[in-house]
Amino acid sequence: MTRGMSSCEQCIARQLNSMNTLTKDELKQVSACKITRSYKKGDIIFNENEMLNGVYCVREGICKLTKMSENGKDQTIKLLGEGELIGQRSIISEERTNLSAIALNDVKVCFVPKEQILSNIKSNQEFSFKVLQSLAQDLREAEDDLINMAQKTVRQRLAEALIYVSKSFGVNEDGYLSVNLSREEYASIVGTATESAIRILSQFKKEGLISTQGKTIKIENLNDLGRVE
Repeated sequence: MTRGMSSCEQCIARQLNSMNTLTKDELKQVSACKITRSYKKGDIIFNENEMLNGVYCVREGICKLTKMSENGKDQTIKLLGEGELIGQRSIISEERTNLSAIALNDVKVCFVPKEQILSNIKSNQEFSFKVLQSLAQDLREAEDDLINMAQKTVRQRLAEALIYVSKSFGVNEDGYLSVNLSREEYASIVGTATESAIRILSQFKKEGLISTQGKTIKIENLNDLGRVE
């Protein structure tokens, strides 16, 4: 880990979250106390039920937030990429985390101590409002997920997961999804068995909605994929 590896003022990732409302002096203070950490694929950034001492800003790579189910399996709740902040709610509510954060590929994050974030929340109204908006958005997404689980078929949820990955993280030069998730990870995202996810992806392929090359997936018909039943 490295302390103050680069200036927050020049960081592109910072422009994508609530820290873009901090003043130059506040950003200098953040730069002085932040710690840059690197994780390999599969590394745990923090575990469920931990007390966090700060927030994590994703500089590079993608991580996933997971929840341990009663049967002992992890369910993927959300994918987070460049510029996303992790741990805001826990430090504000002073509660233990209810999710784990795991590196999905090689990930680099900046860790900002809790005291610095809380100080900025108290002194900068624009920053505190942006943080509040972010928490409200997380709550809305959680509500939407509950509605989707209750009202949509597994086919519809898997189609939405593919579209979400495509729109959030893009595709490579050949048109394949840049995030290479395993079939088990897709099953975890939509809340189904791995065998079911494999079967539905095979159906999508036969219907011309997607194509595959090994484990990689390309969306061939985005509009029809969004209309599956």
